[in-house]
Amino acid sequence: MFSGYCHCADCQAWSAAPINAFSLWKSDSVRIIRGEAELGTFNKTEHSYRKFCKRCGGHVMTEHPRMRLIDVYANLLKGYRHQPTLHANYASKMVSVRDGLPKYSDLPAELGGSGEMLPD
Repeated sequence: MFSGYCHCADCQAWSAAPINAFSLWKSDSVRIIRGEAELGTFNKTEHSYRKFCKRCGGHVMTEHPRMRLIDVYANLLKGYRHQPTLHANYASKMVSVRDGLPKYSDLPAELGGSGEMLPD
């Protein structure tokens, strides 16, 4: 559905990085084919259910039930070429990125955000 970079404080804390690469997929198109029993869940809010590996502690994905989307962390998908199309929550950025991609203050309107754009 969408791929890009998130700059929100939650992603910064969760990923321990200033920017999180995301790939959003429709919930019904994501399935776990191996290791589901090893997944733990942390509900930061009712809007995000973070999934992590109970064995190694690695971050796997975040379910966003309100949007009916799942963010599978782009760098974990073998064979997936991350082609970002936007920056989300750029108003919270820790570092500026001048790459010509749209910079949303929060989220695009189709994801429930204001759709407000910020300069590159």
